[in-house]
Amino acid sequence: MLKILKFIPTQLTICLVLGILFGCYFFISPNTLTIFLVCLSIAFIAVYLYANKKFETNLLFTFTTYLLAFCIGIASITFKNEQHKNSFYANQQSFSENEPQTAIVSIQKTLKESNYSEKYVGEILQLNTQKSSGKILINIKKDSLEAILQVGDKIVVKTIFNEISKPKNPYEFNYKNYLKNQQIHFQIYLNKSDYLLLKKETTITSIAANTRNHINNELLKNGFKGDELGVIDALLLGQRKDISSDLLQSYTNAGAIHILAVSGLHIGILLLILIFLFQPLNNFKHGKTIASVCVIILLWLFAILAGLSASVVRAVTMFTAVAIGMYSNRASNVYHTIIISMFFLLLFNPFYLFDVGFQLSYLAVFSIVYIQPKLYKLWHPKIWVVDKIWQLFTVSLAAQLGVLPLSLFYFHQFPGLFFVSNLVIIPFLGIILGVGILLILLAILNILPTPFAIAYSFVIEQMNNFINWVSSHQLFIIENISFSFALLCSFYALLFFILKWTEKQNFKRAVLLFFSIIAIQTIFIFEKHQLQTTQNLIVFNKTAESMIANRMGKKLTIETSNINFSSTKNPLKTYLVGTGIDSVFSSTKIQNLHFYKNETILIVDSLGIYNFKKVKPTVVLLINSPKINLDRLLATLNPKLVIADGSNYKSTTLKWAESCVKHKTPFYNTMQNGAFILN
Repeated sequence: MLKILKFIPTQLTICLVLGILFGCYFFISPNTLTIFLVCLSIAFIAVYLYANKKFETNLLFTFTTYLLAFCIGIASITFKNEQHKNSFYANQQSFSENEPQTAIVSIQKTLKESNYSEKYVGEILQLNTQKSSGKILINIKKDSLEAILQVGDKIVVKTIFNEISKPKNPYEFNYKNYLKNQQIHFQIYLNKSDYLLLKKETTITSIAANTRNHINNELLKNGFKGDELGVIDALLLGQRKDISSDLLQSYTNAGAIHILAVSGLHIGILLLILIFLFQPLNNFKHGKTIASVCVIILLWLFAILAGLSASVVRAVTMFTAVAIGMYSNRASNVYHTIIISMFFLLLFNPFYLFDVGFQLSYLAVFSIVYIQPKLYKLWHPKIWVVDKIWQLFTVSLAAQLGVLPLSLFYFHQFPGLFFVSNLVIIPFLGIILGVGILLILLAILNILPTPFAIAYSFVIEQMNNFINWVSSHQLFIIENISFSFALLCSFYALLFFILKWTEKQNFKRAVLLFFSIIAIQTIFIFEKHQLQTTQNLIVFNKTAESMIANRMGKKLTIETSNINFSSTKNPLKTYLVGTGIDSVFSSTKIQNLHFYKNETILIVDSLGIYNFKKVKPTVVLLINSPKINLDRLLATLNPKLVIADGSNYKSTTLKWAESCVKHKTPFYNTMQNGAFILN
């Protein structure tokens, strides 16, 4: 491990990552950054020439190199950020969030549809009369079973641009942040009549999308349908949008979701197939060069066909380096290959750093390379078949150990039978992928034999059935695991020191291992203390529904207007997981009066009753759109604060907001500001 850290590209990659993180949270103007980079580059060249002349690497040169890599990290995320560009559509003088905007949009990507709308990622080409740039999320109301738009289509729209909203409840998934890391900051809602289709653009992405559509049409003609077609799209074309939510959840519960993402395993198999096909060229002069160029081009063509996702680009970049090493007869260090591919990918797109798939992908690969040999040495089976099973098991276990803390942090569940699904599927996955690639080629050439297609569809169906069987054993699926960022860091520290201890046992490493265990125990104790002592009252934001939570440590009481209340649904489910509370103590109908610490909270529902004798409320909560004169209520009760939750009509809350402004009474709207929390 220490040898890896001494590798210069590793050190530069760490500096680059730190620079990206700094640039993400601290803004430096592009002009200032450019001037500083130019000056630093000149200083770097001067120090390099001086060090080269002296034939030694001095401390100043090392510091300048690290600082340059750090600044390049800042520059990469600053210059790549669309919001910092003058051409970004939201930076145009004519842009307004409150008025309809006329825009020409190019469709870049088709997303998984919802029950009510088709979803696309578009690129703004022109806003009103100005040339513009920037991505936008497009929601088009469904009115047929077929997709409305295709990648490459250009449309003109006139509609209001809505900023992506923040999560409205505690511990909810931050969809705004997720889209921000993809450089999407606004969305539009359209009916089919709200846009005009212009001339279709021909781009690399549109050609790739058309090729995928052609392959799907050929597969449909040959009997593929439903989840079988969706899994083939995921396995071979990198598109998971057509897999049903139930099957996707089954793969997650079975610990086999990585199979559906085109990654290192898939690209590695493809590389072996391509090397085998081009092997005859090695016998000719310059044959190896020609073969290497052809193999690398085909790898990247496949990456384009698969949609250039972060995991695909990472895998193809890494195996491009492997292919170059193989054809040049140079033994490449796998750690160096991983680090160099990461460095160039982050340099190309620094937002990959915040992509969960990118993080898990690199962690899994590094864990397999570093941890698997250590696990494999624990036992040496003499029987060949048992040895191969042990190898597969250690590979699966190493990958799972490496990604487990991060998986718990993001997804809060652990698939206990992950090794079963991996031991059964992985040995056959190479054959499934190899035959699948042949299937795709035959489909592109329109010469796909129907019996061959039926046989392959049967294999995919049986694989899905096996995954469904594994995921049906709910007893082995540990869900709703509360796992904080502090625990994430401490568990990786523990894993690191355990691995160092296995390499060499000495007093220093024993002390570090001991302190990592103490750190985890300290965090557990601190978080348990917080769990038991925290008290607050929460007004959740739910559309057409009211929910109030009164928390006294681990005891959570819920009042709700929904008679079909369930603690397994959001937003309560995410709140329970985020806080570590095991279950709801009790649930009742909403009461009109609440006494919390020094506050008296009056809840005015659809009945509109608010005159209670001997009660002087400090806070008024309005739910279910009561038909009241708020001006009269404010004059009568004179509360310190008025709250309106998500059960009210939007038009009504706007009128209430105006009344509160008139009476100089603070107004809190959960639909705009999110859940109200009273500590």
